[in-house]
Amino acid sequence: MRMRFLGSTSEAGACPTLYETDRGTIVVQGLQVTDAEALADLRDVLDGEVAVEVPRELITEIARRVLPDHTATAFQIGEGTPSATG
Repeated sequence: MRMRFLGSTSEAGACPTLYETDRGTIVVQGLQVTDAEALADLRDVLDGEVAVEVPRELITEIARRVLPDHTATAFQIGEGTPSATG
């Protein structure tokens, strides 16, 4: 898998950062959520998965830059979407 930098709201290249993959997925780089109460709110966490925190502004800014003007929703789910592990 190859990734292309999309953007960050951090200075000096630190996280959080978003990347687009050559598989049509998005990779999130950020600080791992470690708060026990927050983690208890997650659903169906698989082995190897972690939660990272990303500012809403980062997702909104990247969506404005990379999605076509006619796209109604930022996160469309379709058949055949690659998984993050496969």
